[in-house]
Amino acid sequence: MSAMASVLRYRPPQARSEATAFLGLLIFLGSWTMMFAALFTVYGVLRARAETWPPPDLPRLPLLLPAANTAELFASGISLQWALRAARRGRASVVCPAATAGLLLGALFLAGQVALWTSLWRAGLRPDGGPFASVFYGLTAFHALHVLVGLGGLGWVAVHAAREGFGPARHLGLRLWTGYWHFVGAVWLLLYLAVFVF
Repeated sequence: MSAMASVLRYRPPQARSEATAFLGLLIFLGSWTMMFAALFTVYGVLRARAETWPPPDLPRLPLLLPAANTAELFASGISLQWALRAARRGRASVVCPAATAGLLLGALFLAGQVALWTSLWRAGLRPDGGPFASVFYGLTAFHALHVLVGLGGLGWVAVHAAREGFGPARHLGLRLWTGYWHFVGAVWLLLYLAVFVF
């Protein structure tokens, strides 16, 4: 191997570590994508086989609260992207407020989901109320579990950002959790459109 080829192939240990971590995130998200794809497939099959969807004897799903939840999750992703951009540019004073805003908006989304489940439960939509109810609670609860995991990660990000732990050369954790959060947001958008809108 020529000296030039070895120079081109050499990557510093930190760059290799970051590439490995990012590849690990992609594999992790790929596995969760397959699980969500299976759930969406079940939803599609049940819906295609039903005479009416949703069944007329069940309460209708609201649009306003899920739309507000969608806006909160979208704003949370924007806040995290803003924090990542600030870290890459060395603007440490912006990273912590933006990351904290992302965390709080994500928590607000989860609180909105609990409020949605509570109102539907009181209206008579229970998980044991047939295919529509079970697939609705299955999809939204499985997504909420991912949001809960993400909130734990965003809590770590906010604490680390408060200690000015992110900068142009050190922002891998923020980058990975931001990527995870964008995945959670993309899945929710598909879920919102499939279950609540169409």
